[in-house]
Amino acid sequence: MTIPIVLISTDVREADGYRWHATPQTYLDAVREGAGVIPLGLPNFGDGVDLDGLLDRVDGVVMTGSRSNVHPSNYGKAPSPANEPYDPDRDRTSIDLVRGALAEGLPVLSICRGMQELNVALGGTLATEIQELPGRMDHRAPPSDAQEARFAIRHSVAVRPGGLLHGIVKSARIDVNSLHRQAIDKLAPGLRVEATAADGTIEAVSGGNPNAFLLGVQWHPEYWFRTDAASAAILAAFGVAVREYLARRAGRPGEVIATD
Repeated sequence: MTIPIVLISTDVREADGYRWHATPQTYLDAVREGAGVIPLGLPNFGDGVDLDGLLDRVDGVVMTGSRSNVHPSNYGKAPSPANEPYDPDRDRTSIDLVRGALAEGLPVLSICRGMQELNVALGGTLATEIQELPGRMDHRAPPSDAQEARFAIRHSVAVRPGGLLHGIVKSARIDVNSLHRQAIDKLAPGLRVEATAADGTIEAVSGGNPNAFLLGVQWHPEYWFRTDAASAAILAAFGVAVREYLARRAGRPGEVIATD
């Protein structure tokens, strides 16, 4: 039986004298265990990769979060040192990856920076350093070297009734973590708001194509998928969408596709 494969975005980092294209294991574990599919990291080669050909051979895409922010030049604004760090190599690859995946109708799950990339890829804009804006909460991670403290559940979000996310988590309100300085400003055409924080920050979005799974969340379900019901449900729903896509692509829509 065929096990689905999904592309997962990576960051570019300098360490130990090398230039790494990598992603944290928390995402890999969540995709493999929580969604039941195999993650395949995509190096950030920009237009040096035949994305169309590559997307023909995979069954879904996960856009990961990152400490870096989307460079403002990608949505028509000027950069600021206060908004660093940036990862321009990731931008050059990930934005085209999102567009290509949506054009192919692949299931897409976008997390934190990944949701921001999704919005930018479709023509939206971002607000930077939102903790400095009037009336906004501080959505940054608490200062700590302990990951469990940084990723701790911190606030609730209101889930749009009848939306994609509502159907997944089966609740009008869920509690989430928060580790970001950027957020959606102008919502991209074709995206719908699925959840908001108390200060109005857009916390989740979906796409308008009912036949293609597209969900973006501003928080990090990958960190708590083993213990948090909503996080587990999001990963599981993505896994179901990926297996259904693979079955349709193989011309066997009724077939049960193996999980890892």
